[in-house]
Amino acid sequence: MARRMTTPSSLAVRHNLEKERFEMDLGDGSFAIAEYRLYPGKIAFTHTEVPPAHEGQGLGTMLVIAALAYAREHGLQVIPICPFFSAYILKHPEEQDLLDTASRKRLKLG
Repeated sequence: MARRMTTPSSLAVRHNLEKERFEMDLGDGSFAIAEYRLYPGKIAFTHTEVPPAHEGQGLGTMLVIAALAYAREHGLQVIPICPFFSAYILKHPEEQDLLDTASRKRLKLG
């Protein structure tokens, strides 16, 4: 049985407020997700998951980019609990201004 491959250009990130997550419907009954929790003035990104059949296509990165854009647009400080979010922010200094003070210290950014 052939596996349907999904290209990132054919997908859109959707903000699911009810489930507190950013998600991508992968068209095969599965979703790529980035979950969060909101706090006053802050957003904690807790978990990112891409189904194994869709790994390596940049979907996790697309979720992180959309989620960080949301945080920036809404003036929220970011708490990257999820290791994927932490790694992305460490590699992208242009996003580090979003971090809350405790996260900056935890990630050794000052």
